[in-house]
Amino acid sequence: MSKILKISKPSDYSAWVGQTDPHDLVCVINYSAVSPVRHSLNKYDVYGLFLQGKEEWLDLTYGTGKYDYSEGTLICVAPGQIGGMEDNGELVNLTGWAVLFHPDILQGTGLEKDIRDFSFFDYRINEALHMTSDERDVMITLIKQLENELRFPPDPMQNRIIVGFLNILLRYAQRFYNRQFVSRTIQNNDVMSRFESLLKNYFESEKQMTAGVPTVAYCADALRMSPSYLSDLVRRTTGETANQYIKNYVIQLAKNRLVAGMNSSEVAYSLGFGYPQHFARTFKTMTGETPTDYCRRRLKKD
Repeated sequence: MSKILKISKPSDYSAWVGQTDPHDLVCVINYSAVSPVRHSLNKYDVYGLFLQGKEEWLDLTYGTGKYDYSEGTLICVAPGQIGGMEDNGELVNLTGWAVLFHPDILQGTGLEKDIRDFSFFDYRINEALHMTSDERDVMITLIKQLENELRFPPDPMQNRIIVGFLNILLRYAQRFYNRQFVSRTIQNNDVMSRFESLLKNYFESEKQMTAGVPTVAYCADALRMSPSYLSDLVRRTTGETANQYIKNYVIQLAKNRLVAGMNSSEVAYSLGFGYPQHFARTFKTMTGETPTDYCRRRLKKD
């Protein structure tokens, strides 16, 4: 059985790397100051931002694939996730930074609600942000300011200021993630091409007859990425959600089969819908008309 370090609060991780924290709910770790450290496979009950150094760091367990670490990488984790590398007794020297904070620090703040909008917390490790040198410098500057604030004696304003720094860090991370989707246009187009081929092969092999209409989760897994990352990529590339993209693909197949003479029930079952009524509702939602109305309109045109 894997040895898992349970991180119920930031200090659990700080203690692992040999650091004492001045604040119960937030910690900043400068790996250069605590290295060498042991590996750990972590179960998180906290949020974490891990800004890796320029060295090739760890062969991490969570996610698939390897990174190009030449410009550092930002990894974001959320409560409920497991990540890292199981402790094997080895010590490793790191030069990056980590910020961990407990959800309780956000209570009663705007960030408590807004943090749900940062979908990068749901990404797999291999989808982490590859930062430019300038972007990395911005993050380090903010992290150092947060670290300095944590050293001050507590006062009634401190938690608000801390949450303010966390908010700015996350907003910058969002900006840099958005940049990543724009700057990797060729890679994104390759994913979209593979997404299209996946859907085509799915129906040509009649997988829908046993597995039903493909889901975003199925497609993301087949493409070796998280549903959140696929959804963001599709939305930024096409303006549609991944779910809408799949539905549009299915509806186009449905139109082709209706025009070819299949009735609505036959089309429904041939495309993996469990019930014709479900197909009819989906068709009307996507097109504004029922399958029957669509056929009638096409017959009038012909």
